[in-house]
Amino acid sequence: MDLLRCSAVRFPRTHLRRPFRTEIRPCFAAVRSSLSFPFPEQKAKYYRELEAAVDVVERACRLCVDVKSLLFSNDDRILEKNDQTPVTIADFGVQALVSLEMNRLFPSIPLVAEEDSSFLRSTNLVGAVVDVVANKATFRDEVTEDSVLKAIDRGGKDAYNFGPNPATYWVLDPIDGTRGFVKGVEALYVVALALVVEGQIVLGVMGCPNWDEDYFVNCVTGVQETGNNFSRSGMIMVSHVGCGTWKQRLSDMLTIELSQSWTRCSVDGCQVLKEARFCTPESQKWESFPLSSSFNAKTDSEKIGNGDILLVPACCGSLCKYMMVASGRASVFLLRATTRKVMKKISGYAPAWDHAVGIICVHEAGGKVHIKV
Repeated sequence: MDLLRCSAVRFPRTHLRRPFRTEIRPCFAAVRSSLSFPFPEQKAKYYRELEAAVDVVERACRLCVDVKSLLFSNDDRILEKNDQTPVTIADFGVQALVSLEMNRLFPSIPLVAEEDSSFLRSTNLVGAVVDVVANKATFRDEVTEDSVLKAIDRGGKDAYNFGPNPATYWVLDPIDGTRGFVKGVEALYVVALALVVEGQIVLGVMGCPNWDEDYFVNCVTGVQETGNNFSRSGMIMVSHVGCGTWKQRLSDMLTIELSQSWTRCSVDGCQVLKEARFCTPESQKWESFPLSSSFNAKTDSEKIGNGDILLVPACCGSLCKYMMVASGRASVFLLRATTRKVMKKISGYAPAWDHAVGIICVHEAGGKVHIKV
């Protein structure tokens, strides 16, 4: 049985109405000079934007690691929003950091993000957010309570509305998988930033501070890859339209020449359903999927028999599901929406931060994303 070839998803042509223009203007501010990519600048139209995005996502990941090291020693650093979703200083800190840095470099490009400052203003933790942002910002003296709150609101839900013309904008999920962030070291979470230009996702950067490449190699294949340079070091995954998807370990970002450490990502080349490696959300059992009527799911690759498929035992409630597929660790990720409302959200603009970066990373790695409404 051949795998179905699904059509690629073009990101919705979101329209934003802003008090300023949204075309990309020349940028003369520099990012880290050692940053380089394994493809020529002439081939990548948005090379400078990608440089800036990788730089700020790397720093945002380190901000998360810093906050996480304090998270479990101080209960006040774990908060509950009105919808009962755990949210931490890191969520607000990452959004403020990315907003500040990208607004400095590309002031004409608006930001669409998840958080706004209303909840933070009701707590006594604004100062703590300022501290973690200042520690990672380019210009620490410019990081104040006022600038941080304004930076958060620049990407907040009430900061934009829809207009008649196609827009250029950044899409940010400060921490996708916040529940995993507050659980412990094994649960995966992702910092995600993408650029959308007139309805097309043109670049994406994902950072997963606790990605363990050795774990995924062993649990998927049962053997250890030789020459593995990513073990227990986190991962940065980047994608640019027409230039492929690439990864490198987070711990190398400041220590080695980056053009020599990037590894190209390719989706799994499997074309036969029974040989594919599947990945599903923790919240959904294999029995809830239509394929369960034909195949049993096993998590041990050595015990796969006729009528069985391999289910990768990984936490994939966050954007790491796209990392799993883009890096070839999983052949297919399945998500079954329980209501039509959920599917409309996924295929529309509302939760853009949940999918934009993942879509381009999978597509540029040779895969496809299919959403059926």
